[in-house]
Amino acid sequence: MTGRTFTPLARFSAPLAAVILALLLLSGCTDSAPQQFAETVVKRSTQENILRKSNGAEPQTLDPHKAEGVPAGNILRDLYEGLTIEAPNGDVIPGVAESWILAEDGITYTFKLRKDARWSNSDSLTAEDFVYSFRRAVNPATLSRMAGMLYPIRNAEKISNGELEPDTLGVTALSSDVLQIVLEAPTPYFLSVLNHSMAYPVYRDSVEEHGDQFTRPGNAITNGAYKIKDWVVQSHVALERNEQYWDNANTRIDGVEYHAIENPDTVVKRYRAGELDMTQEAPYRQIGWILENVPDEYHVAPYLGAYYYGFNVLQVPFKDQPKLRRALALAVDRDIITQKLTRSGEVPAYSWVPPVLGYEQQLPEWADWTQEERNAEAKRLFAEAGFGKDNPLTVEILYNTQQNHKQLAIAIGSMWKETLGVNTTLRNQEWKVFLQTRFDKIDTQIFRSGWIGDYNDAYTFLQLMETGNGQNDSGYSNPEVDALLKQARGETDLEQRAELMQAAERLILQDMPFVPIYFYVSKHLIKPYVQGFVPNIMDHVYTKDLWLESV
Repeated sequence: MTGRTFTPLARFSAPLAAVILALLLLSGCTDSAPQQFAETVVKRSTQENILRKSNGAEPQTLDPHKAEGVPAGNILRDLYEGLTIEAPNGDVIPGVAESWILAEDGITYTFKLRKDARWSNSDSLTAEDFVYSFRRAVNPATLSRMAGMLYPIRNAEKISNGELEPDTLGVTALSSDVLQIVLEAPTPYFLSVLNHSMAYPVYRDSVEEHGDQFTRPGNAITNGAYKIKDWVVQSHVALERNEQYWDNANTRIDGVEYHAIENPDTVVKRYRAGELDMTQEAPYRQIGWILENVPDEYHVAPYLGAYYYGFNVLQVPFKDQPKLRRALALAVDRDIITQKLTRSGEVPAYSWVPPVLGYEQQLPEWADWTQEERNAEAKRLFAEAGFGKDNPLTVEILYNTQQNHKQLAIAIGSMWKETLGVNTTLRNQEWKVFLQTRFDKIDTQIFRSGWIGDYNDAYTFLQLMETGNGQNDSGYSNPEVDALLKQARGETDLEQRAELMQAAERLILQDMPFVPIYFYVSKHLIKPYVQGFVPNIMDHVYTKDLWLESV
């Protein structure tokens, strides 16, 4: 993979070719390395045993039960630990729970907690801490948009909807170190749910004393391999080793700094200058140079995630307009995007669920068409939806501030203009504001989004399209889809369960409340002295599993 093989621009019309050429030039596809990257820094500039990582946007919160997005998740995995955890390769392994038993009924789990599990203030971590935390997570007063993660637990959904009290949740402390969880129905992926932040324990006294400030340095009591040392908004979150952690003896890095840097070009500059040891992402515009100059430091791997544009189906022009939504989806040339812009092995997406073990991907019939055929069908649907030269469409794409998202929005807007005559405007917002704007579903038309699977199962994607799901920022609702997914949740036959989910996805693709664009790959720049990194499908990296070679 070199990032330098281009389809002749002659195949595109002049306006689109000009836009693509401009984006390719911005993407660093030149014959010489950028001047600022002329020197390669291969050694650390400090002797401290501290890992320095870029982390994208500033996390909107470090409350495990309210956090959204990859930036918060990366930090929370170091600060907290659930009943289960993941090995470097992504396998689910014991965390706070040293063992568990699943009863013959398939719904009753009994977890044995580690005797040496402690909070960072040295207090013992008990089964009651998990009872409190699970109840808090699904309590509607917590205002968690991720409560649906815990719906497999008995009564969780009814509690979240305000129909039952939190103390009816199917989580019970049988003793100080024995926890029982009863599910609504057998759930194949449940152990994976338990290493999500929604299943992390929180320290009750700190939560009740400090309220929303319990996550701040000086207030935060955590149970993971690290504890919070410092938090400078829009700069960094610094963590230090938690010596009370049950596996502290095997933790080899003393601290980690997560730097909030939304400009990917700045990330690469700081990485090349030796100010960062590891990056969360890589910019489109420097992929070619990276592959040519530091290929051994560039790590790309399959990633369970989808990049897409969501339609606000509650507002005009997309309300009750499936033909218009399909027209815009058809008019996006995903080959151009993945081969000419992103250029790291991303897979063009025509469905909602990415490749998942035990699930057959559902594809619309136009997935196998040429782009010319898709464009022709897009024009037909666009006209049937009532748009054309006499009634042109003007839409706004909302994205969170970042150069990669901007470049992609420019490219897609150009495709829509070239094929359908759509006039597109762009609006960017800082991450936290962006999340709230999407959630409100008032001031959006088309919004940039991405979904990273919370566990390796198709349901982690399909549940987003359920009516009322906290992450359903399109406002999409289809009673048939809801019924199929509800039935799938309780289905014990895995083949039948997959068929129910596949039927739901086919309906979703007919309604097209989004534009699938590509399936992610994880992309990290990692210094040679950072050891222990193992790519996995979830791209979950725990600092405790890494170490730094002496320099």
